[in-house]
Amino acid sequence: MKRLPMTVLTGLLCVAGYAQETIHLNTGDITSPQINADNSVTLSIFAPQANSVEVEGSFTNGKRAAMTKDDKGVWSMKSEPLPSELHTYSFVVDGLRMNDPANVYMLRDIATYQSYFIIDGERAENYIVRDVPHGTLLKQWYPSPTLGMAQRRATIYLPPGYDAQATTPYPTLYLLHGAGGDENAWSELGRATQILDNLIAQGKCKPMVVVMPNGNGAQQAAPGEYANSMFKPSFINPKTMEGSIEAAFVKDLVAYVESHFRVSAKTADRAIAGLSMGGFHSLYISANNPGVFNYVGLFSAAVNRMGKGPNAYIYDDLDKKLAKQFAVKPALYYIAIGTQDFLYKDNVDFRKKLDAMGVSYIYRETDGGHEWRNWRIYLNEFLPMLFK
Repeated sequence: MKRLPMTVLTGLLCVAGYAQETIHLNTGDITSPQINADNSVTLSIFAPQANSVEVEGSFTNGKRAAMTKDDKGVWSMKSEPLPSELHTYSFVVDGLRMNDPANVYMLRDIATYQSYFIIDGERAENYIVRDVPHGTLLKQWYPSPTLGMAQRRATIYLPPGYDAQATTPYPTLYLLHGAGGDENAWSELGRATQILDNLIAQGKCKPMVVVMPNGNGAQQAAPGEYANSMFKPSFINPKTMEGSIEAAFVKDLVAYVESHFRVSAKTADRAIAGLSMGGFHSLYISANNPGVFNYVGLFSAAVNRMGKGPNAYIYDDLDKKLAKQFAVKPALYYIAIGTQDFLYKDNVDFRKKLDAMGVSYIYRETDGGHEWRNWRIYLNEFLPMLFK
């Protein structure tokens, strides 16, 4: 039998010991979050030297909830029964914000990570991975000559059983993120993959290809996922709302998707929707390309936030462009926003414009503000309306 040198053996033992220690440090004997029978949640953290520990989450109404410490140094807090929803939270330990070390499930929103859990029920029934056929999620690179890039990346959802040789091509939804987001936002924060899998399995929406591109015209992909991009994600990115994305969208992205996937090139089989900045992009992409998209969704859309630049012509003569777009009679124009959203008045004014034009649209109003809780609701409602 060949013997390992003592230095190697010692190193292996150290690594094994460190790995076990890391597992213990990360989880210990604590279960957090603990979802109780009444849908209350108990959160816990081992912090024996801390003087103060609080919880701040989507369920604390914007305030910090105090936790109490037991004689073993474990701080805990039990919530009231919570509604069915995807809930996010962080701990604040002696003023330092941190994620729950016992909870491996985290979401990144721009440059912030938060722990999360899901309370099952009517609202969140489609946010959970169920035992149903699953689609395939691709991270697809494609050329964008209009933006001067040989490679850009989009996340693409292919429905369960996608057949590249199918007799009938699939319809396509282009689903756009908001400011500070990227091509990962809808599949992670928005639970788009789970929503699509579950709605398709329930027979509530048609199998479709969903393209989730990066809406930042100066980025090839999400920060850290293309060359020389290990920078801190930011809310404001270059080339986002000055016409570059809108100018490149149909010529580069739509053309690529329709030449590389088994999707229909018919107007009746194309939809576009987005949240916030993505709603802004959806508004102007569809208005500048009348007859290209038969379904349009504006979720908390930044309808009046255009900038200036060489492609600012995209934003000129909106009334005339909308008139041409609605003359083609799109099958659906969907507008949704929360009553506490900072863009609420802009959307009221935009609807007044559409009302004055005498065009038809569907309006959905929810409570709450500019948040993923609402955008998941809108997607869940929008998808079954498509491709009827």
